[in-house]
Amino acid sequence: MKKIGIFYSPSGGRTEKVAKRIGLLLKLDDSDVNSLEGISINDIDKYENIIFGIATIGKETWDAEHIDSGWFDFMPELEKADLHGKKIAIYGLGDHVRWPNHFVDAMGELYQLLKGKGIDTIGKVSPDDYTFEESDALVDGMFVGLPIDEDFQPDLTEQRINEWVRQIKKQFND
Repeated sequence: MKKIGIFYSPSGGRTEKVAKRIGLLLKLDDSDVNSLEGISINDIDKYENIIFGIATIGKETWDAEHIDSGWFDFMPELEKADLHGKKIAIYGLGDHVRWPNHFVDAMGELYQLLKGKGIDTIGKVSPDDYTFEESDALVDGMFVGLPIDEDFQPDLTEQRINEWVRQIKKQFND
């Protein structure tokens, strides 16, 4: 299998916890699981298979002048990057109870930024086992990656991660 890199933000919370769990299941070195804080596009260039982790934050943070997330600073760099030929999987954290109309929207926003860059997006997930009203992460009836709700469905996280990692392992190898 080609080398896999995981890049996530924010660090120090649930998004990082999920990144580390995925890294363990994929048997990655710690150096291949990175917070976006302090990372440049050059750090991502060395990987052909990439997993991005992002959290959808609530309206109180969306309305803030500065969002304390590595994604806020990294998105402009990612917009300019040449990602042609890379396989990319996305996982996103969200809250389907308090934000049912914006469930894992950040994952959808990241997907929109990446599409059209000559990449192969893998790891799509059916919305059938999720409860929500709307999501920007739904494209053609599928989530563009793995949705996780650690606030209200932490008991489903392990199973969802395990199934998704089995899926992306195969897709990374194709």
